[in-house]
Amino acid sequence: MISALRRVRRRFLPAHVRADIRDTELLIALLEELLEPDSDCVDVGAHAGSVLAAMVRLAPRGRHVAWEPLPAFADRLRERFPGVEVREAALGDQVGERAFAHVLDDPGWSGFLARPTPSASPVEELAVRVERLDDALPGGVRPVFVKIDVEGAEEGVLLGAQETLRRHRPVVAFEHGRGSADHYGTTPGAIHDLVHAELGYEISGLDGDGPYDAERFIEIFASGERVNFMARPRA
Repeated sequence: MISALRRVRRRFLPAHVRADIRDTELLIALLEELLEPDSDCVDVGAHAGSVLAAMVRLAPRGRHVAWEPLPAFADRLRERFPGVEVREAALGDQVGERAFAHVLDDPGWSGFLARPTPSASPVEELAVRVERLDDALPGGVRPVFVKIDVEGAEEGVLLGAQETLRRHRPVVAFEHGRGSADHYGTTPGAIHDLVHAELGYEISGLDGDGPYDAERFIEIFASGERVNFMARPRA
């Protein structure tokens, strides 16, 4: 009965909210398939911790590291997940400090670059620390899974994580869609070349659809039919 009520209520939510709920459910199902109790995970753009909570629940003996650049959200994550190393920083391909657009009414849309939001929210500019995963991953952490949700800045995260991905071969879930990546000048062709050709991963949908060659990945980006993907190491 409760499940049926949730389905009815979901029908009246905005399309982008329904898509986010669906993709979060698929992502958690992927974690249930993948993680062992001692698996290590990395959450890039942890935000309020919905995915991090599943990581901690499914891998209670694993070491988990979360990156969240918004100070208030990072503080809440530390309180909620005392066993997780929460780093108040963004990830990219260059180390330093960078301006960050905090979208006040829609903080999940925050990122290095301001862009239009559904609520036309005001934006506060912050200065945040930027790290590279290859430099900042704590010693002894061997990630089985990496989640990247950085509102269009995923190419920089991947470029700064190449050594980690080659060494540990985790499954990677990442967001890449119009309205976010294109603000950074990032193209689906470049992402596919990096993930598939250079790093040796196959890109699929979170529901297992695929794998996608470059042409199909570019087509999906253009149509907007999917914005969340997973990448598994090629055998």
